[in-house]
Amino acid sequence: MSTEPLLELHDISLTYRALPALRGINWRLLPGQQWACLGPNGAGKTSLARVLSSQASHYAGRFERSAALTAQGVAYVCFEQARALCDRDRKLDDSEFRADASDPGTTVQAVILGGREPDQVFHHWVQRLHIDHILQRGLRFISTGEMRKTLLVRAILARPALLILDSPLDGLDRASQQDMVRIIDELLHSDTATLLLCRQLEDIPAAVSHLLVLDAGSALLAGERAAVLADPRVSALMQPPAAELGQLPAPAARPYELPAKGPLLQLRDVSVRYGELSVLDKVNWVLGREDHCCVSGPNGCGKTTLLSLVTGDNHKAYGQDITLFGIRRGSGESVWDIKQKYGQLDNQLHLNYVRGLRVLEVVVSGFFDTIGLYDDWGDVQRDTAVQWLTALGLAGYAGESFDALSFGLQRMVLLARAMVKSPIILLLDEPTLGLDGHHRKLMLRAIDHIAANCDTRIIFVSHSAGEVPACINQHLVFEPRRDGFEVVCRRVAEDLPPSTTAAPPRG
Repeated sequence: MSTEPLLELHDISLTYRALPALRGINWRLLPGQQWACLGPNGAGKTSLARVLSSQASHYAGRFERSAALTAQGVAYVCFEQARALCDRDRKLDDSEFRADASDPGTTVQAVILGGREPDQVFHHWVQRLHIDHILQRGLRFISTGEMRKTLLVRAILARPALLILDSPLDGLDRASQQDMVRIIDELLHSDTATLLLCRQLEDIPAAVSHLLVLDAGSALLAGERAAVLADPRVSALMQPPAAELGQLPAPAARPYELPAKGPLLQLRDVSVRYGELSVLDKVNWVLGREDHCCVSGPNGCGKTTLLSLVTGDNHKAYGQDITLFGIRRGSGESVWDIKQKYGQLDNQLHLNYVRGLRVLEVVVSGFFDTIGLYDDWGDVQRDTAVQWLTALGLAGYAGESFDALSFGLQRMVLLARAMVKSPIILLLDEPTLGLDGHHRKLMLRAIDHIAANCDTRIIFVSHSAGEVPACINQHLVFEPRRDGFEVVCRRVAEDLPPSTTAAPPRG
């Protein structure tokens, strides 16, 4: 085996959106080594991957590549890659000009093969990752987990000299996570050099031999796994103290009234089909006024479709027995009438949020349900926004640039944004996706704080086996059956792993 380094970085620094992302990184990868890059949100892991994969070229310092790396290249699998592909498909969507009013867009098979013919290796990997049934489906019509699997197969078939996997278990259901763990172990024992980007210690596979630990764009430590993990600076970095939570502000004025009695949401025998594909079949669900619900199920089971029915985004709700906030769907209410009662937070909102705003302005935008701030606002909105930042332990960030915050802190700010108008329902679609262990605990603690101290009800969507808030008292689960999924509503969800952080007492 050659002893020539696969790559060497010498004093690499990178500025991204006018902010320092990497600071003087020195690192080399030798044949036979399998590395993980560890760090909390904002450490610089993604920036390092962008340099290694040539997505970022305007860096200072020297990047030396071996002949093998130059010839075979780097494959980088990340969420941003998925978003770029879907955005491209949305721009090219010509459904309104087609006779069938449907543009499938780029199919899963086309993304994986890039024009090549399928071979035995292709069929092996699509079966291993259980995506053979979606090969002819468009990218816009697959789940987050299915997209991640699609991109992984494409990367493996490219036979790169270096494979970079950014938090590969994110967005996967429990069964898919188990499959992915086995596949990653295979890759780490293969001849392909692999770099895993990890946000928490428990995400580091046993087969990883070396660790690079980043902190605010700088290399804190690099070396053999055991020596790095034994350094107390690593645990201090990954488990910092949490800021104290404050008292929730008084509820904002609501421009609507709810009926005195009855559930918040009620679906009776609701079914949704798209052509030959049955997405939901006779779903029954009642969300009462004291319920906090976790909606969970495998990737692609129909959770997103269900949520779009209750938020007014899906026209399939018309003609069905759906009652939202005491009003039968299709009784003349507008989409805005429905949406003003929700506060929402999901990964897509986070990634699409406009740049260049201060944290306070981001929170104020929640009053107007805009991705950005385009309306006039005054002292009442300002004061409420500041109070919500204080309640969630974020008071010190009000005047800072939203872009300058770590990914985890940005997600917490967006939670405050979702709450400023005192919504009846707080809809959280995988709110901990992309968060390190510290910020995941902060998010779950904040959700429990909200549930314990105001009348907002929680709908928490989970695609994975991660923790859920302690406040959850209802579980709507998509259970696999022979011809699809059955949606079952349980009052007691003993199978849900609760948050380890209890909510503070009512203030």
